Amino acid sequence: MKESSREDRLDRIDLKILKLLQEDGRLTNAELAQRTNTSPATCHRRTQRLFSEGYISGVRAMVAPDKVGRGSLVMVGVVLDRSTPESFREFEEAARKLAFVLDCHLVAGDFDYMLKIRVRDMADFNRLHGDKLLALPGTRQTRTFFVIREVIDNALLEF
Repeated sequence: MKESSREDRLDRIDLKILKLLQEDGRLTNAELAQRTNTSPATCHRRTQRLFSEGYISGVRAMVAPDKVGRGSLVMVGVVLDRSTPESFREFEEAARKLAFVLDCHLVAGDFDYMLKIRVRDMADFNRLHGDKLLALPGTRQTRTFFVIREVIDNALLEF
């Protein structure tokens, strides 16, 4: 007998709630209930369950980077000098402390990690690169990619 996955436990109403909140996290419970044809109490209970079971990990505003002086997007590939669990742990702990790092992913391929960073401009990045990025534990090499145009950013999940 096949073990049921989390997705199997989501019905069409749960999926609709997830899709609606993904599109607009500011929807009120009353609006969600109306759009899913459920009572406000049922909708609230379902939404709380989606949070408690980890289907929804959080809700936040999407701030326009250029409006807050962080209009330049930079991707940085990092190669570590060793590939050991301890070196990965040390690098990740240090990377988590850098407020300018938006994303940090352990990857397969030419790099060990890919970082997504927002800065004011090239001079700002140059300072951070020399002062902070190269000082991350175990960093042997970095490759920097300045993003010319953001074609797709934070796209909605399709399910």
